[in-house]
Amino acid sequence: MSRLAGWRCAVGHCVLFLGMGLLPVGTSLADSLLVNATIHGVEGAKKPAEAMVWSGDGRIIAIGRRSELAKAHPDALVIDAEGATVVPGLVDAHGHVLGLGLSLLNADLSGTVSKAQVLERLNAHAAKLPPEAWLVGRGWDQNDWETKAFPTAADLDTAFPDRPVLLYRVDGHAAWANSAAMKRVGKSLDGDWQPDGGRIIRSDGKATGVFVDTAMGLIESHLPPQDAALKRRAYLLAFGALSAAGITGVHDAGVSREDMEVLKELADSGQITLRIYAMAEGNGPALDQLCTEGLYSHRAGRLSMRAVKLYIDGALGSRGAALKADYSDDAGNRGLLVTEPAAFKVAVEKAKRCGVQVATHAIGDRGNQLVLDTYADVLGEDAKGDHRWRIEHAQVVDTADIPKFAALNVIASMQPTHATSDMPWAEARVGKGRLAGAYAWQRFREAKVKLAFGSDFPVEKISPLLGLYAAVTRQDLDGKPGGGWLPDQKLTPAQALEAFTQSAAYAQFAEADQGFFAKGKRADFTVLAKDPLRVPPSEIADIRVVATYLDGQPQFGALSMRTPEGTLGPRGKPRK
Repeated sequence: MSRLAGWRCAVGHCVLFLGMGLLPVGTSLADSLLVNATIHGVEGAKKPAEAMVWSGDGRIIAIGRRSELAKAHPDALVIDAEGATVVPGLVDAHGHVLGLGLSLLNADLSGTVSKAQVLERLNAHAAKLPPEAWLVGRGWDQNDWETKAFPTAADLDTAFPDRPVLLYRVDGHAAWANSAAMKRVGKSLDGDWQPDGGRIIRSDGKATGVFVDTAMGLIESHLPPQDAALKRRAYLLAFGALSAAGITGVHDAGVSREDMEVLKELADSGQITLRIYAMAEGNGPALDQLCTEGLYSHRAGRLSMRAVKLYIDGALGSRGAALKADYSDDAGNRGLLVTEPAAFKVAVEKAKRCGVQVATHAIGDRGNQLVLDTYADVLGEDAKGDHRWRIEHAQVVDTADIPKFAALNVIASMQPTHATSDMPWAEARVGKGRLAGAYAWQRFREAKVKLAFGSDFPVEKISPLLGLYAAVTRQDLDGKPGGGWLPDQKLTPAQALEAFTQSAAYAQFAEADQGFFAKGKRADFTVLAKDPLRVPPSEIADIRVVATYLDGQPQFGALSMRTPEGTLGPRGKPRK
C-alpha cells in the first residue's frame, strides 16, 4: 500500500504528515472519508459497508455506500483502504501492559525448548547489562522441554554462581531462582513451612529453586526497585507493540497505585496510543483510592479505572489452580488458594460498597466455584443488576457451574490461545472427565454467558489474530490436532470477532463509544490485509495488520490519503 501520509504527535499536538510536508490538525480536516474497504461490525447491518465518514474529533458521522457518502461530504479528506478489511478496534480484554514492557527489557525465554536454550538466552542478555545487575527473564515452560519436571537452582548455578537470577514461568505464577538469589532472602528456605497462598518446591526438605504464586515474593522483595523512569520506558515500548498488533484497547489486569500515577502522566502528555481500562491491583491502595476519590476517567478518553483485579487461585501449568479433586498427574495436590475465602469476600464486599467492578482470576473448578458462590452471597438481590462482574480465565469449570455465570450476570473473560497452549498437557493435569468444562466457549455461549476475549500477554503473544485463529480452529499453528482439540467448542469467526470487539467493550462499560460502528461512536478501527470472516480458518493467524486507528488517527501504519482534488504528493500538493 502507498505510504503517502501519516501522523506525528508531540505532547498535546498532532500533525498530519503529507509526503514531505506537515499539515496541522484542524486546518483542513473537517471530515475524513474511508473508501475501498470491507467494513464489518456495523450496527444493525447484515452485510459489510464500503465507506465510513468521521469528524475531525474522531467521531463517526455516517457509514454506508461510497457514492452516497462522497456526495454528502464533498470536502472530506479521502482515506483509501485499497481493498483491505476494516473491523472495530480489536480489544484485548485481559493483558498486563507494564509486564509486557518489562518483558521487552528483560530476557525473553518464550519458546525455549530446553534448559540449555534458556542459559544461551540468559548469557546473551547478561552481556548487555552491568556485571552486578540481576538477571530477570520470563517465558520458560517445563512442559515444552524433554524433561517435564521443574528446573532447579543447580541448573543456573554453574553459569551464574554469584549473580542473582530470577526467571518467571510463562504464566507468571512460578519463578525459578539460582542460589545467589535465594541467599538474598536472609533466612532458610528449607524445612516444611509454606507461605500463605504459595508453595516453595522442595526435595527432601531442601528448596529446589522454584517458587509458586505468593512464594515468589520471598525473592522478589530483594529485586532492585522499579522507578518511574523505568516504568515509563516499559509502558512506551508496550504501547508501540500493542498498536502494531492491531490493538486499540486493553483491559490492564492489575495496576498498582504507583503504576497508575505513571499512566496518568503519560495520558496527560498525550503519549498513550490506545485505550487502557485499568483494574486496581488487589485490595490495596489503588482500590482505596477508587473508594475515596471515585471511579477514574481521563479527559482524553484513553485511560480509565473502575474495576479491581482479585485472585483466588494459581495457574494450571504450575499446578496451582484450585481443583475440587486431586490433579490427575499429582496425587494429593489440589492446587492453591492464593487468597483465603474470608479475605476474598471482604475485598468483594468492599468493591461492591464503592461501586467498583470485580474481576477475579480463577482457573480451577474449585476456584471458579468459590468465586461464583462469593459473588452470589455478596450481590444478593443485586445479582441481576448491571454490575458486570467478571471471572478472568475460567479455564476449568465444573459444567454444573457454567449456568451460574448467566444467573449472576458474570462475564467470562477468557483467552483462546490458553487452550491451544495448554492442550498438549491439559488432559494429563485434570483427566478426561474434567475437560468437559475446560476452555468451553460454546458451552458458555449456550448458557447465555457473555464472553470477552484477550490474550493474557505477556503470558501469550499479543496478536489478536492468533486469538481469533485459536478460537475458530482449536489447533496449533501446524494445524494439529486434525479437526481441532475438543472441536465441539470451536467458535465461528463472527462469534470470535464479537468477543474481541463488542463484548470486550461491554465488559468495560464502553459500548456507547466502541465495540461496533455506528453514528456518534469513536472511529477506532483495525485495518487487516485479509478478511478474517471469509478466509479459510487456517489462514487467520497469518493475516497482516495494515494499520491501527484511534479517534480516526493512525497509531500504527497509515493508509494513503488524498484531497477531493487528487492524490496528495510532497508537501501536501496535488500530484499532476
